[in-house]
Amino acid sequence: MNRPEMSNSHDEPEKLQDSNATPMCSLRDELEKKLQDSDATPMCLRLEFLRAITCDFSTESELGRGGYGVVYKGVLRSGKIIAVKKLFELHLKEENFQNEVSYLMGIKHRNIVQFVGYCAESHWEAIEKPSGSKKHIFAEVPKRLLCFEYVSNKGLDKHIYERSLDLKWNMRYEIIKGICNGLRFLHDECRIIHLDLKPENILMDSNMTPKIADFGLSRIFGEQQSHIVTDNHAGTRWIYGTRILNSWRNH
Repeated sequence: MNRPEMSNSHDEPEKLQDSNATPMCSLRDELEKKLQDSDATPMCLRLEFLRAITCDFSTESELGRGGYGVVYKGVLRSGKIIAVKKLFELHLKEENFQNEVSYLMGIKHRNIVQFVGYCAESHWEAIEKPSGSKKHIFAEVPKRLLCFEYVSNKGLDKHIYERSLDLKWNMRYEIIKGICNGLRFLHDECRIIHLDLKPENILMDSNMTPKIADFGLSRIFGEQQSHIVTDNHAGTRWIYGTRILNSWRNH
């Protein structure tokens, strides 16, 4: 398994790094092309680029937050949008992050949210000592972000609970069928158990095609953190899929 490319911004002089970096306009163009192709390989994206398309991770760009971090709307030059998940550094496990990106890069299915890129940089920052002395120390802080296609038609929970959004039975059947197809692909082809499947984590596109989201972050942070969800809902306690599978096998 090939490890994703990591970047340490302090390892080389700033001028040299800038001269070798891909111009942001080229990153935008390449990313927009990849959004048109579900089979395209996800990109390694610069933090500077992600800051630019999210207005420096502004509150106006925020889509949701949870125990893993904050999700932002990233707007490209053409008006196309991606979802940028900025992960909290405190509980992040680096080896797990690298492994998870490697897995995500191989997952391509019409009923699973498309993974389009990632950012893995480290920066030296002045951090205030926890003792309250107002003194600062320099520490290397990892910046880890995951980028996905933006699915605009709300989560399945909104379509279930909002009476104004009337779901006909034939549409409900197609939604259930799509979710099952996505789960079967994760289980059989990728050997991945979701751990937190719920209506909030099923996103609907403009054609009402269901797309499964947030199935990988549990392995990055371990079992103590709750999941990022959209629209500022709190995370829920997940079901431990391996225990369920074992109980099925024993009956």
